[in-house]
Amino acid sequence: MAEPARVELTVLGERLSIRTSASPEYLRGLGVFIEERARALGAGTRSLTSVLLLTALDLADELSRTRDEQNRQAGDVDARLRVLVSELQRACVPAPGAFEPLTPSGHAST
Repeated sequence: MAEPARVELTVLGERLSIRTSASPEYLRGLGVFIEERARALGAGTRSLTSVLLLTALDLADELSRTRDEQNRQAGDVDARLRVLVSELQRACVPAPGAFEPLTPSGHAST
């Protein structure tokens, strides 16, 4: 990870100086993303605070829905794995008398 450095960023006319170990390109890309989302959501809204709050709520909603979907998918995978393990355990249990124990020489004992 890179050493933290100052990155200058302007979002919606607000100049920010951020100390971060992320690359300046990455951070500026985030700024562009936020600005685009804010402009789309804030069309007709005059207050910068309202625009930023709408953007924060929209991004929080998107994050929450993504986390919920990941948790649901993880639960689905866990359930499928439990079923597979159960099936494998049943398939691997030999029927009584199906196998005869082997002697140390590898021959069936009788």
